[in-house]
Amino acid sequence: MKILIKQSKIIDPTSSFNGRTADILIVNGIIQSIGKSLAQKGAKVLDAKGLHVSPGWTDMFADFADPGFEYRETLASGARAAAAGGFTDVCIVPNTKPAIDQKSSVEYIRAKAAQLPVSIHPLGAVTRNAEGKELAEIYDMRQSGAIAFTDGKNAIQSSDIMVKALQYIKPFNGVLIQLPDNKDIQPHGLMNEGITSTQLGLQAKPAIAEELLITRDLKLAAYADSRLHLTGITTAASLKLVKEARQKKTDVTVSVTPAHLFFTEEDLQTYDTNLKLNPPLRTTGDRKALQKGILDGSIDCIATHHIPCDTDHKMVEFEYAQNGMIGLQTAYAVLNTVLPEVPQERWVELLSINPREILGLPVPSIEEGNTASLTVFSPQQQWELSVGAILSRSKNSAFSGKPLTGKPLGIIHNNQTNLSI
Repeated sequence: MKILIKQSKIIDPTSSFNGRTADILIVNGIIQSIGKSLAQKGAKVLDAKGLHVSPGWTDMFADFADPGFEYRETLASGARAAAAGGFTDVCIVPNTKPAIDQKSSVEYIRAKAAQLPVSIHPLGAVTRNAEGKELAEIYDMRQSGAIAFTDGKNAIQSSDIMVKALQYIKPFNGVLIQLPDNKDIQPHGLMNEGITSTQLGLQAKPAIAEELLITRDLKLAAYADSRLHLTGITTAASLKLVKEARQKKTDVTVSVTPAHLFFTEEDLQTYDTNLKLNPPLRTTGDRKALQKGILDGSIDCIATHHIPCDTDHKMVEFEYAQNGMIGLQTAYAVLNTVLPEVPQERWVELLSINPREILGLPVPSIEEGNTASLTVFSPQQQWELSVGAILSRSKNSAFSGKPLTGKPLGIIHNNQTNLSI
């Protein structure tokens, strides 16, 4: 396979070509040449105004529902959506049936995904069946290729289990990913507690449910001297807690979702079940704090929290709808639209460099002779996601039909490409 990308701006802080506009020639999955006015007989030429190229993007938290819930998503359909969204690597949560809680489950995922255009990295469950009761086979899963550990959509409630897991992963410098949600506080809350929930008459979940669990987990991570990643934080107070913990040298990183940077609780006035999320959408002030965290560097990376839900579980009354929204295809566009002042190099740090460093994945620097693992995107292209263009098996996106600026055009990865130019 030969691909020639013409006049593309290279966004890669690890590359000597960072910030330069050049042609990139890729032959059989290897970057052969980077320069001006390159030509190659028989190459597929990609030439469009405003092309940008970066190291492939990595998502740290997505649900591909396979095995057990293939009617919502499969590894293949999830990979297609990820590739269309510019992601070369995706970490998938263990909330499957059976759960990814033993080496055979990890090996199943790795074998089934081996030929896909996107690298899929299984996240091993911290506890058996991700139920929070007893530790799973963490070391065996690590040896079989689990890249990090989490109970995924089920926040770990037991302090004893949490600290034991943090201690267990420390010898191999593992990462524990936690979705902060104290289920003892209003476990049936449908949205953020506040004026809007009162006006809408919906049972609410207070922000303190998130902040209490973060406070606990930060103390446990410090006690165990281990690595913690908090995914999908949503409040200003949560971010403040993380900053304070870092000042005490706690080894903690955080991610936010594109949805929480874009929407607030006020957007629920239409009772759109696609916006029923966990953690829920918060206040305008919380959103501003998260956006500031993107700008000042206190947020480490973006996690899509791509959670496909079938129609039967979304086209119902708000009270009965499942939590979650798909997000792989729109992630970059949402970010670039809501924060147009953020330089593209910062988005590449958040989408590519930082998540790889957190997970211990190599960063595929854009240099001659290196393997091509690239995302091609156009920051200025305006577009809308139509329902017909959604590649996930589920269609639960609140961004369908919304005008967006900045479009991923595809990836070059594993000597495969899906570029749509």
